[in-house]
This record gives sequence, C-alpha cells and structure tokens, in this order.
Amino acid sequence: MRNAALILGMIGGLMGLIIGVFSYGYTEAIDHFGEVEGLFEQVANVDAIRATAVLSPILALAGAGMAKVRALWGGALLLISVAGMYLGMGFGFFTLWPMAFCGVAGIMALAAGKPDEPKAHF
Repeated sequence: MRNAALILGMIGGLMGLIIGVFSYGYTEAIDHFGEVEGLFEQVANVDAIRATAVLSPILALAGAGMAKVRALWGGALLLISVAGMYLGMGFGFFTLWPMAFCGVAGIMALAAGKPDEPKAHF
C-alpha cells in the first residue's frame, strides 16, 4: 500500500505541477497583456490561484516521497494538498485528476497502519 501511495502521489503531484504552472502562467499573462473581453479574463482571486499552484503540488510530491517511510505524515500532506487544490483552483475537469490521484494516495498511506515493517505509525 505504501508503494501504491508513493506512485499515485507522484503521478498526482506531477499532474498538479503541470496544472499549477499553467494556472500561474495564465494569471501572469493576463496581468501583463491585459484582458480580452469575453475571451481571456482574470480570475477572481489571483493570489489564491498562485499560492495553491505552487504549494499544493510541492506538498503532494513531498507527501508521496514520505509515504513509504512515514506513511502518516505522507498521507496527511497528500490530503492537505488535495484540500489546497480544491480551495484554490476549484473542481473542474483538469483539477479532478490530480486531486483524485493524491486523494487516493493519501487514503492508502493513512490506511497502511500495520505494514510488514516493525515501524508502524499506529
């Protein structure tokens, strides 16, 4: 389960990183070039988009990396990343996939309470 949490978290974190780069770039492009009426308009809360575009994928990748050794902390970071993506960028077709991957990875990491190793977090 820890290996699955590691792999799913890495996939979700990398997908979130790609979406985060495009989200941050979109807000910067609108600031630099200006809005086009009816085509390209600035989002309501630019700072929230930019903060979650940077922090949520980093939390997801860090949580995935910790999932094998410290499953409790890794799972918590993965679920915090999902909450950040949802609150910052909302729920849409492109944010659905990294949130789903990171959410399943976080649940799997938290569920790995009694692993084969002698160091369990429960």
